Amino acid sequence: MRNIVVFIYLAITITCSAQTKKISIDKTKTEINTVLEQWHKAAADASFDSYFGLMTNDAVFIGTDATENWDLASFKAFSKPYFDKGKAWSFSTLERNIFTPNDSKLAWFDELLDTQMGICRGSGVLEKTTEGWKIKHYVLSIAIPNQNVKEITALKNNFDSDLMKKLRSKQD
Repeated sequence: MRNIVVFIYLAITITCSAQTKKISIDKTKTEINTVLEQWHKAAADASFDSYFGLMTNDAVFIGTDATENWDLASFKAFSKPYFDKGKAWSFSTLERNIFTPNDSKLAWFDELLDTQMGICRGSGVLEKTTEGWKIKHYVLSIAIPNQNVKEITALKNNFDSDLMKKLRSKQD
């Protein structure tokens, strides 16, 4: 009888612990989703301070062009004229996956976005700070259907060749 009571107690404890972890993960994913939605909305509303306030001080933004690999200060300088015009860019979420290891200060995600460039894929890393979750690293890519890769490759051939020469010369 004592063994049955101990077994039931352990089963209840383990079940409750698992439920608590699931609730914690769900809460974290909701917080992260909210940050990402606020970030995209801040760009659409041209709210410069709100947009960059959702990024860490050491954030990196990698854009769709192969030359766009910016630290926060450089990305702010690039973006400021767009925000000053009253509308930066407007991305709306089509799909998002968020990954959060237990009790981690980091999380990562990928998303499909409806943009002025058609469907794009965003991916990135968020860091839990004293102010909440903030974007630490973001990559924006134009989603190209596989059946169109040959045409796209031909379109960017000259640009890619020139950039590869430049990058390889830096390695020497």
